[in-house]
Amino acid sequence: MTASNAPDIIMTGPLMAYAADQLRSRFTVHELWKADDRAAMLREIGARVRGVAGGGAHVRIDGALFDALPNLQLVANFGVGYDNVDAVEAGRRGIIVTNTPDVLSDEVADLAVGLLLATIRQLPQVDRYLRAGKWLEKAYPLTTSLRTRKIGIVGLGRIGKAVAHRLEAFGVPIAYHGRTRQPDVAYRFYPSLVEMAADVDTLVSVAPGGAATHHMIGAEVFKALGPNGIVVNVGRGTVIDEQALVEALTSGTILSAGLDVFEDEPRVPAALMALDHVVLLPHVGSASVHTREQMGQLLVDNLKSWFDDKGPLTPVVETPWPKRG
Repeated sequence: MTASNAPDIIMTGPLMAYAADQLRSRFTVHELWKADDRAAMLREIGARVRGVAGGGAHVRIDGALFDALPNLQLVANFGVGYDNVDAVEAGRRGIIVTNTPDVLSDEVADLAVGLLLATIRQLPQVDRYLRAGKWLEKAYPLTTSLRTRKIGIVGLGRIGKAVAHRLEAFGVPIAYHGRTRQPDVAYRFYPSLVEMAADVDTLVSVAPGGAATHHMIGAEVFKALGPNGIVVNVGRGTVIDEQALVEALTSGTILSAGLDVFEDEPRVPAALMALDHVVLLPHVGSASVHTREQMGQLLVDNLKSWFDDKGPLTPVVETPWPKRG
């Protein structure tokens, strides 16, 4: 394929050089997030664009963008979560959306277990205690333990199952809440999140974002979880009602929280950051060179496969392939 007839695609945000260089070698790439006047750029090139390489929060990929790209065929999203893309509207318009599942499941699951342990054993706080010279004065206070805990996983998808598999090695009871019971899973299923919270003392959320899960972990769940309760979230920040979480942590309704995701990233509420008994990470669940390169490669491979007339590799459920109906 020559440069003159290479398909035009838009990058909505920066990608690792590993992926971006591959895209530039195969496609005519337009970097939308760099444009001083995005509307003007879209008016100029919109009719030529047939693909989007999307990721991050730089540009919302929705009906307004689709209107500006009348010949758009494929949106390749960087990440397993794609709540930054209006996939339902894409499906209505015949546009395929792909994501990057599986390649990041193990990395995020590793981080989730690490964050859980860091929260339970207060590892960041212990580190700060030592660095401040306080160990010279007295030993750090005793913490709670994973040993006696019961874990409830919110969202038992690929990542949730990977988390559960790792936690099995610790010998802790595991339950899960989701939209439906999974017949091939031995863990106890709770159709009610509040009921599960009442029966466990630790929630690990890997639930996706979107309207169906918005603020599903809120005041009622925190109350059910109780004063020894711990919440860990590596899914989407919108799943947790952050204001209710701050209130629960401040009042002692629950014990602690470990968060890798937030409602309005990268803005984290000052009230959360002021709490010393929580662990906060800047959305680094999949942030290793190894995993991000695999994610980028899958994004590139989806675009290449589509424009080689081989179809998408990992279409999302809202835009199945082959097309049905």
